[in-house]
Amino acid sequence: MLATYKATLKGNRLEWREEQPDTLPPDRELAVIVTILDEPRPGAPGRSSRMADALERLAKAGGVRGMNDPLAWERDSRRERPLSGRD
Repeated sequence: MLATYKATLKGNRLEWREEQPDTLPPDRELAVIVTILDEPRPGAPGRSSRMADALERLAKAGGVRGMNDPLAWERDSRRERPLSGRD
């Protein structure tokens, strides 16, 4: 089984994030496979900032039209629905 370690790729260098391999040979090359996880970095613009912008535009536009009573809409959306195969 292949060993798995977490690292961050910066340019052409890997920096270990948690546990690192015990025995890395300093005098020879070591074959590795790198998988890009596409994790958002803290503080980087991403989904949360886009969501905040969208909500701000929605608030400036006067909110959701067609929803006369938000509490009634929430109660209706949370009402239990029949599940298939469970009579």
